[in-house]
Amino acid sequence: MTLDLLVVAPHPDDAELGAGGTLAKAARAGRAVGVIDLTQGELGSKGDPETRAREAEAAARVLGLAWRANLGLPDGGVADAPEPARALAALLRRTRPRVVLAPHPEDRHPDHVAAAALARRAVHLAGLARADVEGRPHKPERFLHYPGNAPVRPDLLVDVSDVIEVWEAAVRAFASQFEGEDVSETVGPAGLEARRALRRYWGNLAGVAYAEPLASPRPWLLDLP
Repeated sequence: MTLDLLVVAPHPDDAELGAGGTLAKAARAGRAVGVIDLTQGELGSKGDPETRAREAEAAARVLGLAWRANLGLPDGGVADAPEPARALAALLRRTRPRVVLAPHPEDRHPDHVAAAALARRAVHLAGLARADVEGRPHKPERFLHYPGNAPVRPDLLVDVSDVIEVWEAAVRAFASQFEGEDVSETVGPAGLEARRALRRYWGNLAGVAYAEPLASPRPWLLDLP
């Protein structure tokens, strides 16, 4: 399997909330895209692992994902440590993504912060020929961060205007988190509306209807004609 784009998500629905429009746009363009959920979200106030797994499958169908899996790390205990890094590196070698998107390292959720560092370590390990990791070495061409629960300063914007309804449908596939009278504003309708409004804000800056921000740890090279 060779993926064009792989999103590393701490919990089910993080990929959709942070980079769902980018996933949908890439899939619509014929790219092979995937998501690796690090945990089952078992500590979440709403839903349970079985429900969230079904919702993740439904969201994958909405987005047109070619691949989705769960690493099974403990929710609330994601750590930048050797064992989970080797496990994630093995998946990177298996899926061989050209581009990897990971959570932004600046976030209020400890799992998101740890996932950013874990993904960076796994990307490094996956490319080392002598690393104790199953599979052939693989070095993604790009490693980028998508936002979570904190303001970010993006290095690039992805126009998601033509897939904004697909993005919202994918998020709403996680009905345990975004439907019902007892969901909190953080993850409920108000949270969804706020995230759509943020995409409208970034789109306005770029002169399009909606855009998703991404940050790059390394400078982008523009080769002028």
